[in-house]
Amino acid sequence: MAKSSSLNVRVVEGRALPAKDVSGSSDPYCIVKVDDEVVARTATIWRSLSPFWGEEYTVHLPLDFHHLSFYVLDEDTVGHDDIIGKILLSREAITADPRGIDSWINLSRVVPDAEVQGEICLAVQTLEDVRGRCLHCHVLQARDLAPRDISGTSDPFARVFWGSQSLETSTIKKTRFPHWDEVLELREMPGSPSPLRVELWDWDMVGKNDFLGMVEFPPQVLQHNPPNGWFRLLPFPRAEEDSGGSLGALRLKVRLTEDCVLPSQYYQPLRELLMESVLGPAEEDAASPLAVLEELTSGDCRQELATKLVKLFLGQGLTGPFLDYLTRREVARTTDPNTLFRSNSLASKSMEQFMKLVGMPYLHEVLRPVINRVFEERKYMELDPCKMDLGRTRRISFKGAPSEEHVREVSLGLLMGYLGPIVDAIVGSVGRCPPTMRLAFKQLRQCVEERFPQVEHEDVKYLAISGFLFLRFFAPAILTPKLFDLRDQHADPQTSRSLLLLAKAVQSIGNLGQQLGQGKELWMAPLHPFLLQSISRVRDFLDQLVDVDGKEEAGGPARALVPPSVTVREGYLLKRKEEPASLATRFAFKKRYFRLSGETLSYSKGPEWQMRASIPVSHIRAVERVDEGAFQLPHVMQVVTQDGAGALHTTYLQCKNVNELNQWLSALRKASAPNPDKLASCHPGAFRSGHWTCCLQAERSASGCSRTHSAVTLGDWSDPLDPDAETQMVYRQLLLGRDRLRMKFLEDSNMDTTLEADTEQGSSAMEAACTDALARQREAAARLLEVLTDLDQAHKEFQQKEQGKVVLAPLRP
Repeated sequence: MAKSSSLNVRVVEGRALPAKDVSGSSDPYCIVKVDDEVVARTATIWRSLSPFWGEEYTVHLPLDFHHLSFYVLDEDTVGHDDIIGKILLSREAITADPRGIDSWINLSRVVPDAEVQGEICLAVQTLEDVRGRCLHCHVLQARDLAPRDISGTSDPFARVFWGSQSLETSTIKKTRFPHWDEVLELREMPGSPSPLRVELWDWDMVGKNDFLGMVEFPPQVLQHNPPNGWFRLLPFPRAEEDSGGSLGALRLKVRLTEDCVLPSQYYQPLRELLMESVLGPAEEDAASPLAVLEELTSGDCRQELATKLVKLFLGQGLTGPFLDYLTRREVARTTDPNTLFRSNSLASKSMEQFMKLVGMPYLHEVLRPVINRVFEERKYMELDPCKMDLGRTRRISFKGAPSEEHVREVSLGLLMGYLGPIVDAIVGSVGRCPPTMRLAFKQLRQCVEERFPQVEHEDVKYLAISGFLFLRFFAPAILTPKLFDLRDQHADPQTSRSLLLLAKAVQSIGNLGQQLGQGKELWMAPLHPFLLQSISRVRDFLDQLVDVDGKEEAGGPARALVPPSVTVREGYLLKRKEEPASLATRFAFKKRYFRLSGETLSYSKGPEWQMRASIPVSHIRAVERVDEGAFQLPHVMQVVTQDGAGALHTTYLQCKNVNELNQWLSALRKASAPNPDKLASCHPGAFRSGHWTCCLQAERSASGCSRTHSAVTLGDWSDPLDPDAETQMVYRQLLLGRDRLRMKFLEDSNMDTTLEADTEQGSSAMEAACTDALARQREAAARLLEVLTDLDQAHKEFQQKEQGKVVLAPLRP
């Protein structure tokens, strides 16, 4: 039985942060860490004590993570950034409420002695001789210790306490991965049994030593189960200090999802029910799994469920019937065409997630060129008189203060310069739109035409498609490019305003001009002629989009969201030369353009170069961070590969910032996830000057000194399909509605009474049809309840087996 764990984190906003700059303000950003691994960095919000970030991350995790921490810092152009405060959430605190955490939390001070990380390897024996009991504490090594020195390393030594006695190991200089291999012998003193405590310290020539962490074992453990293995270092026990809000607070949303996934055959009956339900009549269905899920779910849960369902049906090659089933149910319930798909129903959420999962490469191809221009040119654009900054424009022009009319004309020209290429790219993209998206839109249009055939509803068939494609896909991607992987960072305030104006215009086009001239935004009127001109082009585009042969179905069940040959990530990175003999470290890294697909990691001097070197993804054995001290450079990662002869080779790559580093790490780990023989450990340093910079070992072939983190990835649209995990999540949701389903269809005798009352004055044929429909619904409900019961029983049996295997054990090597 496999186990999965994922963390949904949303850093919403901050309030009442202290001023760190002489201007009386701060430039705050937030770093998110899982245990000791930095998984995300928010954008910097300049000159704000109440920043709004609104950034969301999904992190796939190993099951043994311990805590989640948030550090708020003030960015400084010169010198080191100032630490404002931190929030530490233990795994237990996150899981205390199944709904997770959604609240304001005060920041606390960062206490150096509490900032511990890493693990220590010990082997303890208690022996008896003529002199009494003695304890042998074999201190072997430690790994991933906190860097306490300015060089990014430490000078660690261990101090062992047993009763009133204490002994110390030797000090290992300039390493976070010390190897001691020393046995310290302590004698038991008269009195009650004492615990064993092992402390790690960083030795300093000047001033006091810095604390690195500790482990402690009670007398009962020493007697019955002596420690032997790796153990996590902990801070000194102390009362949690509350700053009382003096350091400000963060509003956070955090939810941990953990599940046990059974072997595939246990989910097959539920999958079959799901597949059968989409092939039946949607309008009459009330007891199928999808109908129950539609009734049960809401909010964030509905969006997550929609993603899982879309991926599940994608894997079975039935996305078309699935979306058609949901849209037919939605259309059948809709009486006013103006409200069609405007709510966050399961149908609208599923179509939205479907577009993100299948159409993200298409979106990137259409929008990225113009979005990049907007970010790079950073032009000032404004049409709203209430928001115009004439002083801002005067700083650019030396011809005196411009009028509002002049600013409006210049802004209109700039907006048209971006909006024109956006519309051209969209209406010219019919051939690049994925066939599965085109078929889904074709089915949607047919369904809407059948429901609203009247002439006055002629535009509804266009609005149904444009409402998804423009309002839920193109416009949100223009407004927040980072959330759609179009940019690595959020836009600054000026660029963000420009993107908002462009998104509003695209949204108006998607609405086919129905809202033009109405509402509060009459200042958009200068754009109306262009928008009206574009609407006819969009109608033609939508007609061409659905003109697709139904036989072009996705080609059967999908093995992955993205074909292996399709590029999932690309961009410039700095690559270290294989063996730079005499070059200085900085000159040993050369700029290269990298492309990652499911098959290869290739690179060349530029994106247009035909001569490319490549690394087969199937050869990758580890993808890990590299300590900054290895090359005196930040944001470096390593890709460890294995050739046909079994030899390991390491490629070092430097990224621009921590977010780009995390995205490349995640993409490479996902691409290489199916590979066999993955490394359990590696060196976070480099082999230079005859030794590893991390653990100081002199042999190049020495085994790795740090654990690998292949399970830590960022969740995004390119996550691989996992039918069993997706079905497990669907099962969990259905389980919540099991009692309601049983009462509604199997225990509620009122249904028969109501049915008889409704058909007393009707024909016998109608009565028979209603009776048959009720019988079918009861049969479907009984089948679903039986499948849920079988799965529930299977989970209980596997849990009992797992509990029988559980023993107290140290950390894995």
